[in-house]
This record gives sequence, structure tokens and C-alpha cells, in this order.
Amino acid sequence: MAVSQEFLDHLRSGNTRVCRCWSIVRRDGLAIGFTDHDLALTFDGLEFLPNSGMTARSLEQTSGLSVDNTEALGVLSAEAVTEADILAGRYDGAEVNSWLVNWTDVAERTLQFKGTIGEIRRGGGAFQAELRGLTESLNQPQGRVYQKSCTAILGDADCQFDVDQVGFSTVVTIDAVRDRKFLDLNLDGFEERWFERGRATFQTGAATGLIALIKNDRFGKDTRTVELWEDLRADIQPGDTIRLEAGCDRRRDTCRFKFENFLNFQGFPGIPGEDWLMSVPRRGDANDGGSLSE
Repeated sequence: MAVSQEFLDHLRSGNTRVCRCWSIVRRDGLAIGFTDHDLALTFDGLEFLPNSGMTARSLEQTSGLSVDNTEALGVLSAEAVTEADILAGRYDGAEVNSWLVNWTDVAERTLQFKGTIGEIRRGGGAFQAELRGLTESLNQPQGRVYQKSCTAILGDADCQFDVDQVGFSTVVTIDAVRDRKFLDLNLDGFEERWFERGRATFQTGAATGLIALIKNDRFGKDTRTVELWEDLRADIQPGDTIRLEAGCDRRRDTCRFKFENFLNFQGFPGIPGEDWLMSVPRRGDANDGGSLSE
């Protein structure tokens, strides 16, 4: 937001009444606010609470495309940022905004930093979070990759498949949990391995809102077991409910026969392999314009 002339005049007066305000918006939509002022402040529909133990280190900003960064320090407390939420990954990638605010008139403020939370370190009842600026996204790979398997993610804008349709998602209750990654379910009506490489979204319990990727989906002697790729960093209990989405291994045949979505397949199954570069002409090879990889 643009800096108002009134705020500039206030800063130039030499007798300033300013503080810092921080907001954190998690990916599940929860928004919390902090301030280093001794009273609560409210603007943009959010209350910024004092005595949170939240402070900030110096902010590095450049005029080029270098990544702006800073760090936030804070005390773990049940009223604000809890260790259980950090361990569960609820603050990973959360949006962060930082303002310099005139605490006598919160309309006079300027946004100094906007970015996301990166690495979080914990210890001694406190946390230290790395904050990454908007230019951090420029470090991510861009463009398409030409490969045999599909580059889309099931259900995204490229794939266009509706995972909410009947037969491709379901809500089920967990019967038993082992090592926070093996979930025993009473689930019928789906083929074995139907949800393998799919997603599990927790809808109740301590892991509500968390999403995990499914490694295996197999029938056991008396039950069906879904194995997650990583042990979930939240306390899963029998009786919690999860939403399962069908898995996709990104192969051509899977897209064609399982999802009937071959028109949106984003791979190149006919692309030659690396060994084709070292191939030599041989008598009897067919050169009829067909795929060289088959």
C-alpha cells in the first residue's frame, strides 16, 4: 500500500509513535496477528495481540531480484503459535505480512514485508522462523518438462479431472493407527491399490486440515491398510475421519483407462529414451513413421 502523506509527516517529525505489526495466514485459512506494542491494535479485520513474545530481526531488502529475507522469533504459547501446530506443519508456507504502524492512528501504516514462512527451528520453548520474500518464487523451476509420464497433478488446471465425482474419492473412519503412517480402514467398493499415489485429507481430530500422500493401499487379512509416504506430524487416533482421493501414477494407460481423461494427458509417451541417441542403423529396422520408443 502507498505511504500516506500524514504518515510521512509523522515519521519526519522526530517524535514518532510507531510499532510493528505482523500477520500470519496459514494455508488452512487461520489468520493471527501480533504486535510489539503494549496494547492490542486492530485493522484490516484482524486483531494484533501484544505480549505474544514475537519479535523480528533486521529486514534485508534490495532493489533488484535478490530474495528479501528476515527472521521472526517468538515464544511458544498455547494462545498463539503452539509447538504442536509447528510440528504438524501447519505453519509451513504460511503467508506473512509486516507493517510499520502509528499506534495512535492505525490508518497511518506502511507494509514493509510480504512473503512466506520457510524453515522453522524450535528449541528451549521458542521458535525461529525464516521468512522468505516474494522473489523467492523466482528460484523455482519454470516451464514444462518433456518426459514420457504426465507432468500434471491429478485435478489441477492442466489435468482438469474432477476428483469429487463418485468413485474417485470417499470419506472413511480410521479403525487403527500404527507409527502415524499405517492406517487400517474398513473400506469396500474400491479395487486394491485404487488410492495408491493419491491424497489423504484429515477431516477430524488433531490432524484436521493436514494432507498426506499415499504410498501403498493394500488388502490385509481382515482389513485394508493405507500407508502414508511420511509419518504424520500430528496425533492421529482411531475414530478420526479422512478423505481419500484416487491415485494416479501418471502413466498413459492409467490416464486412459482408469480416469478416461486421455485428452488431457500431459506426457509424451512416444519420446525416445536416452539409449536411442547411441543407436545405429541396422538392416531390417522399420522406419514407417511410428514411435521410435516401442
